[in-house]
Amino acid sequence: MNASVQRLEATGSALRDALARQDWAAIGELDQLCRQAVDDAMVEAVDDVEALGSRMQELLSLYRELVTICQAEQQRIAGELIQLNQAQQGAKVYKLFG
Repeated sequence: MNASVQRLEATGSALRDALARQDWAAIGELDQLCRQAVDDAMVEAVDDVEALGSRMQELLSLYRELVTICQAEQQRIAGELIQLNQAQQGAKVYKLFG
């Protein structure tokens, strides 16, 4: 297997592990490594185009999952911020009349 394909597999696997742990800092770093690995694979001559295509499909699936999870996390955090804002507004009103 070509080094580029192996690198894609390794970074994709690490990204999946970080996603399972919801380690957002690691995900950010691994995202950059995945992007670089894809760029490198596109430039290098790859002997096994089928393996490269398979790895790219796996990464595409992983990124779809990542986007879905990030959107859910964004909505969860937005809900928490709304509740926090409402609690602060309630505290201000309480202080006015308290």
